[in-house]
Amino acid sequence: MDTLPAMMFSSEQEEMYYLDCMGYFFIFMAVCTFFTLLFENVPYGRYASGKYGFPINVKFAWFVQELPAFMVPLYLVLWTPSAKTSQLPNGLLIAMYFCHYVQRSLVYPFLIRGGKPTPVVSFVLAVVFCIVNGYMQIRYLSHYAEYPEGWVTHPCFIIGCALWLVGWLVNLHSDHILRNLRKPGETGYKIPRGGLFEYVSGANFLGEIMEWAGFALAGHSVHSTAFSIFTLVVLASRAVAHHRWYLNKFEDYPESRKALIPFVF
Repeated sequence: MDTLPAMMFSSEQEEMYYLDCMGYFFIFMAVCTFFTLLFENVPYGRYASGKYGFPINVKFAWFVQELPAFMVPLYLVLWTPSAKTSQLPNGLLIAMYFCHYVQRSLVYPFLIRGGKPTPVVSFVLAVVFCIVNGYMQIRYLSHYAEYPEGWVTHPCFIIGCALWLVGWLVNLHSDHILRNLRKPGETGYKIPRGGLFEYVSGANFLGEIMEWAGFALAGHSVHSTAFSIFTLVVLASRAVAHHRWYLNKFEDYPESRKALIPFVF
């Protein structure tokens, strides 16, 4: 085993056992989160509240809380080498993960315009999630994941990669639309228009849900599936909350627009 993992686990078998436990624990937490979010919105952005601790500058919060999701996997890939990273399915899945988090941790925070401060409780929970999930996803893919020969041509892998790519592009485009709603010096909220926002209130959330659903389909593991389920629970709840907020805020909000799934929900 590598130096750092060897300090935490006595064997690779033990580490793999705990990685699996992390995956199942994430699914359990997703179920708990689902029921919690029936009564409470995730407390950041427009739903930020003083009862969740002192506020942190939104750009600083996004940068610091997302950075472990990039740095921990980077350490695992560069300083704990494994032959698994050279296998094509593993390498492609790792690349998909990094494509998202390079943008989310090193680019997105510095493009934010305005934005409400993040409560410290939300910030700390996000940091913990990014550390644990980053370790779980990339440690498994770089050291333990074994795929059958020809997996990259399997329909699950092809469809999963295509779904990830579409979701990634939708997420980037939707974030671009949201950033440019206000002109320099303007404040307040506006109705998002263009792209998938013509059909749903949570186009950016839909894009990210699609990303990790595709990642889970291509990755075919409890670890990627757990990440996808947790993402779905949190972002679907946020999309519904945004949709209700827009309907209450704007009298001219498009009646045909759904919350998350075009023409359906």
